[in-house]
Amino acid sequence: MKKTNSFCVCPLVSGSKGNSVFVSTPKTAVLIDAGLSGIEIERRLTLVGQTPEQLSAIIITHEHTDHVRGAGVLSRRFNIPVYITPKTLDACTGLGKIQHLNFFECGTPFDIDELRVVPFSISHDAQDPAGLTLSFGENKIGIATDLGIVTGLVREHLKNCHLIYIESNHDPEMLINGPYPWSLKQRIKSRTGHLSNMDTRELLSDILGQNPDPDVIPDLKHVILAHLSEENNCPRKAAMEVAKGLNGSGIALYVAGPDYPGEMIRL
Repeated sequence: MKKTNSFCVCPLVSGSKGNSVFVSTPKTAVLIDAGLSGIEIERRLTLVGQTPEQLSAIIITHEHTDHVRGAGVLSRRFNIPVYITPKTLDACTGLGKIQHLNFFECGTPFDIDELRVVPFSISHDAQDPAGLTLSFGENKIGIATDLGIVTGLVREHLKNCHLIYIESNHDPEMLINGPYPWSLKQRIKSRTGHLSNMDTRELLSDILGQNPDPDVIPDLKHVILAHLSEENNCPRKAAMEVAKGLNGSGIALYVAGPDYPGEMIRL
């Protein structure tokens, strides 16, 4: 793994086909979810100059296949500890035997070497889904994908982040007029489904609005839009809608995708 003095974040894959985010400090590297095959996760790490042998942990946010597909294989192949809630583990059918298993509970912070992790509950159709903030030094990142509504708890944890990795799943009109059956459309729109571009715009606008003084520079410097639907959204539409909530603040906006890793962002 390339050692840096930075707090780094890089989406390896994002979308319904798989999800995984690489986060590192000078001495610690973790994956948030591992939703591709072990071989493909390893290949994508290589593309961004990293190796799975250097991973300190894999943190699982919930049990859906597009978040856990390669976690068990990677853990066994490279002796990587897995962090997961007990309810999520019970709901995982394909994880397999994990030698180094570490349980966490939403609401209880824990440390992985020099990385401080704070898991918080989110609203999604999973057993015990978690959003996360990860802190190193003075920098804090927030990760919240697969959530149907933005609660006060979500807003509280994501405020004062320097980078937010947030779901922007669908455009409402594309969803309603798209090919999905009505039952699936209702699931996506529900309180335990997925955020729309407008939901994400409003969340970021609220977070920036918590500090109304125009002379105070906001902590937030980077926003990565994640988990875009390939059928019910497009990167340009998501970015244009969410940018409206950034209030011309100069915050860098990125869109994570399914086919190749994103940019390695250094805080």
